[in-house]
Amino acid sequence: MQTAHPRRWAALAVIALAQFMVIMDTSIIGVALPEIQTDLDFSPEDLSWVFNAYVVAFGGLLLLGGRLSDLFGAKRLFAAGWAILAAGSLAAGLADSAGVEIAARAIQGVGAAFIAPSALTLLIMLFGSNPKELMKAFAVYGAAAPAGGTAGVFLGGVITEWISWPWVFYINIPIALLVLAVIPALMPDAPARRGSIDLAGALTATAGLAATVFGIVRAPAEGWGSSVTLLTIAGGLAALAVFVAIQARRREPLMRLSILRTPNLAAANLAQLLLGAAWIPMWFFLNLYLQQVLGYGAFEGGAALLPMTVAIMVLMVVVAPRVVNRFGFKPPIVAGMLLLAAGMAVMSLVRPDGSFVADVLPASLLAAAGMSLAFIPSLGTAIGAAKPEEGGLAAGIVNTSYQVGSALGLAAMTAVAASQGASRLGDLGALTDGYSAAFLGAAAIAAVGALLAALLLRTSPPDASAVTPSETPADDRQPVAA
Repeated sequence: MQTAHPRRWAALAVIALAQFMVIMDTSIIGVALPEIQTDLDFSPEDLSWVFNAYVVAFGGLLLLGGRLSDLFGAKRLFAAGWAILAAGSLAAGLADSAGVEIAARAIQGVGAAFIAPSALTLLIMLFGSNPKELMKAFAVYGAAAPAGGTAGVFLGGVITEWISWPWVFYINIPIALLVLAVIPALMPDAPARRGSIDLAGALTATAGLAATVFGIVRAPAEGWGSSVTLLTIAGGLAALAVFVAIQARRREPLMRLSILRTPNLAAANLAQLLLGAAWIPMWFFLNLYLQQVLGYGAFEGGAALLPMTVAIMVLMVVVAPRVVNRFGFKPPIVAGMLLLAAGMAVMSLVRPDGSFVADVLPASLLAAAGMSLAFIPSLGTAIGAAKPEEGGLAAGIVNTSYQVGSALGLAAMTAVAASQGASRLGDLGALTDGYSAAFLGAAAIAAVGALLAALLLRTSPPDASAVTPSETPADDRQPVAA
């Protein structure tokens, strides 16, 4: 029986910091975009790629990151990811043109794609021998994501207002250097394994995701029936089809397609995809409602999201593990997605002359409760269903599911909001109608997620761990350093 890593809780803090940072980097640039646009001469059409370049590289390369983690060891890839993130952050802060800025953001996304799956693999290596500790570790890890999203908005506003926009990127560098310094002492080692790297699969997956997201993002401006929109989305879907074909034929694919037949793995990943598709649009348009309708500044808007963030962190760490231990993983996933749908349905009732206390706070806390209940068991199930030697792949798949869901959900709800008036800046009634439509659309996505989870997930006994496969003892996972 493996001895528990003596510094596992300190290592968990670093792993949670990794999740915090990769999510923060998706949101910290939001408030800085107008100044970035002015200084680097971005066109309105290209400005969204300061956000999308990061998300597409992140989501598109997560499977490659998971494969590299399995081959070269999670510790090595975790360190490499932080080094790449620091390099991309330096380049983004120093950028003097739009093209350089977009390329630097993509480099940051590559770093994040290496960090995220290796971080989850390290978490399992550290806590896999104790299911109760593993559930607590997943809760801490999960709580870091909403904290990172809110901190990004808050810090982005403070930094942009009181320092300058390049520092929204430079802030990553000292943190990355600190993490690189402590990795050797804190993280467990795993031996490298023989195997090939499916570069063709990585390229087609990334290209397919990029083209599909680009087509959906541009659809409101180009028109959903335009040849540009249809050809772009069709090209993206074709590239993804080529990716699947490559995976089916390769001896050592980037993603072994048969892994999706593992009980509950596909269903749990679908739940994660729909959670991302519902939660990220809600968070995005709630920010806009607070600032563009209620008139909050960047600092006030970030502060207004703190109650929701604190609620998520407390519920994920304290409540969700106990609920899973008591009822198993399926009931909290279904109930959580229903609560999330209910919270966003209530949020769709926002008014042009509304207030934070009446229109935002109750709905955001209800949505937070739903996200907290659904996220932890679906994440744990998606990773724990895989074989131990494919932990990095499983982590890459579940991260990809969430990020792809986030990108596609946000693109789709942006189109819905624009069609209902969200593009009419200054018209509070039209803006509110647009944001309300986006909240309602996100609620529908969460409700569909609850229905599919109820139909597709297999039930586990209440006391069974949602993260430890019954056929494979936790002690047979990757070795844990003493």
